Amino acid sequence: MTDARDTGTALRDPDALLRRAGVRGNPDRDQHFLVDDRVLDRLPDYGIDAEFDLSHVLEIGPGTGALTDRLLAVADEVTVVERDSNLAAFLREEFADEIAAGRLTVVEGDALSVELPEFTASVSNLPYGVSSEITFRLLPRGKPTVLMFQKEFAERMAADVGTDDYGRLSVSAQHYADVEVVEPVPKEAFSPPPDVESAVVRTTPRDPDYEVGDEDFFLRFVKAVFTQRRKTLRNAIRNTGHISGLDDADAPVAAISEGKTELDPDVLSKRAGKIPPETFAALATVADEYGRGGDAA
Repeated sequence: MTDARDTGTALRDPDALLRRAGVRGNPDRDQHFLVDDRVLDRLPDYGIDAEFDLSHVLEIGPGTGALTDRLLAVADEVTVVERDSNLAAFLREEFADEIAAGRLTVVEGDALSVELPEFTASVSNLPYGVSSEITFRLLPRGKPTVLMFQKEFAERMAADVGTDDYGRLSVSAQHYADVEVVEPVPKEAFSPPPDVESAVVRTTPRDPDYEVGDEDFFLRFVKAVFTQRRKTLRNAIRNTGHISGLDDADAPVAAISEGKTELDPDVLSKRAGKIPPETFAALATVADEYGRGGDAA
């Protein structure tokens, strides 16, 4: 794939795009436009460096198209999803030539509900208010991503077991991919500056080194247990059956305690933050077997 930036083609200036669009960021609508050229230029590079397939890149929340322009310089095809009708109209006008050439598709709608196209990678400055929901629409697709998040969210996605940031988000994200924070981004890179620092996260899809029979249940189980992360697993599992969907939350605890499973009963005395994903998978398997749809013992 040829990098169009090597041809000397001038990239659009992000501030000029804002002026032509006649818009200003609106924090009340979760609009913070990325205007730092250096950060914008590096975002596609994180995918190139990891040898992502950039033949069809999906961008969520393109705004005025500053990142879109840079993606078009390295990708064969780009699809953008923009919920703001005025911005979608501006993108169609600003990038009319690229659209006519079949290299850019503008989808107007909410990224949480529109039908997403087939894509080979996603590079996006996500709307922070819905970043979690969008991320977990993307990760199950098994495609690599380079995404901008609030720094705290990014650090929790990539956190290792036993650290303060490790939690439900860490286990859920790392179930689908290797997650790494590749760059912190200051507030000043945006217009208007948000109240929080930001960070770029790269995810590389891979299969987990454990098996789960029911993925939806596994993710609900992890969510449920982490709602009581300060309690031991014994109590957290018992207290959150209504969240995880257990018919009998005592049954899996009893099965583990009585040595009916391969899990060491001592695991029940630990807290969620000390439990690696593979142990959560084993716990969820036991909970599914013994706690759902009657006693399977």
